[in-house]
Amino acid sequence: MNIKYKNYRWTICGLLFFATTVNYLDRQVLSLLAPRLSEEFHWSNTDYANITAVFQFIYAISMLFAGRIIDKLGTKWGYLSAIFVWSLGAIMHAYSLVVGEVFSNVLAWVGIGAVPISIAGFMISRAVLGFGESGNFPAAIKATAEYFPKKERSLATGIFNSGSNVGAILAPLTVPLIALKWGWETAFILVGAIGFLWMFFWFIFYEKPENQKRLSKEEFKYINDDEISKADVPFQSNSSKVVWLKLLGYKQTWAFAAGKFLTDGIWWFFLFWLPKYLEAQFNLKGADIVLPLAVLYSMTMFGSILGGWFPMYFIKKGYNSYDARLKAMFIIALFPLVVLLAQPLGHISYWMPVLLIGIGASAHQAWSANIFTTVSDMFPKKAIASVIGIGGMAGGIGGVLVTKLGGGLFDYYAALGHIQTGYTIMFVICALAYLVAWFFIKSLVPKYNPINDL
Repeated sequence: MNIKYKNYRWTICGLLFFATTVNYLDRQVLSLLAPRLSEEFHWSNTDYANITAVFQFIYAISMLFAGRIIDKLGTKWGYLSAIFVWSLGAIMHAYSLVVGEVFSNVLAWVGIGAVPISIAGFMISRAVLGFGESGNFPAAIKATAEYFPKKERSLATGIFNSGSNVGAILAPLTVPLIALKWGWETAFILVGAIGFLWMFFWFIFYEKPENQKRLSKEEFKYINDDEISKADVPFQSNSSKVVWLKLLGYKQTWAFAAGKFLTDGIWWFFLFWLPKYLEAQFNLKGADIVLPLAVLYSMTMFGSILGGWFPMYFIKKGYNSYDARLKAMFIIALFPLVVLLAQPLGHISYWMPVLLIGIGASAHQAWSANIFTTVSDMFPKKAIASVIGIGGMAGGIGGVLVTKLGGGLFDYYAALGHIQTGYTIMFVICALAYLVAWFFIKSLVPKYNPINDL
């Protein structure tokens, strides 16, 4: 006998949370080991920036296709494929020297200048990781649109997106200790293997709502109630295939892409460069960075969940979902301005920049929970993953630019003996990015304007 559950949609949200936690665990291992690996392999800041930029570039390009693949394979099999690839890529980091030697030999054979083995190996591993991880958010947002009514989507997105913060918290608590006891290779292997465990649970518990035997009729009706109003009839159309190029003709697509381009790189800067920042500015490394990073990323978890809840305050006051989200996002965009004080107050204690950057990173997660949900506000379900993919590509390209800029600035000012100036410039960019992004979104799509012709 099949058991029916009253709130089964939250089980799905829990699985998305778990997957996003694993996603960020896997991508953060390198940043936590960067000081040690940079010393062992003699990487400069530019070398490290190039390695992380490969992840971001491949992630960006793959996001463009990941959404299409998720739409084609369906949420269940698309997500399974994505996490299999990225878990494999995470484990590959442990064998980067072997991978790098093979790659360097191939380059030498075709007459291309040799790339240092360690750099080549980590670049290939990051590329595989980026390709797989590009499927996470298109699949997760699509699953959220399938299992949640519009009024709950930003909250559900905020909850599963907080998995990125939990992953960022767990990583500094575990990775340095694993590396210290068993070596950095083991850290990559153990963390990477977690994704294979998730695949088992996703395969067992996920089906589309109309095929989900554990979902009650009452909950199914609740999920779809706001999909059958006259205004939302177009969201039920599945009679034609979504033409990717057609999506580029909508201002709604460009609004989402602009918001991602201007802000995704900020989060990745916080994620990939904070361990090196704490070492460069305060001589903290290894076990010393565990507590500051754990506190900082714990803050971001609350930002994600509260940010997801925040639009509901305006929705209850009578605003439609999109206008409520824009109001919430403007207020959220003000919080990163405190990052401007990180360097001036850093002389007091390293805890000052940690807490201020924590506020900025928390605001990013609140922003992220809402900007993702603007897609499901505007587009039919069949197009959501594709639009998320387009915006994800834009965000990835923005991330590459931020990473390369940071690496260049840090090496330049380190040579002058003023590396703190490089971080000051980057923190100004981090502080202002969200307000700039909000004005782009507001100017492109000032009011709720759902797509009716797909």
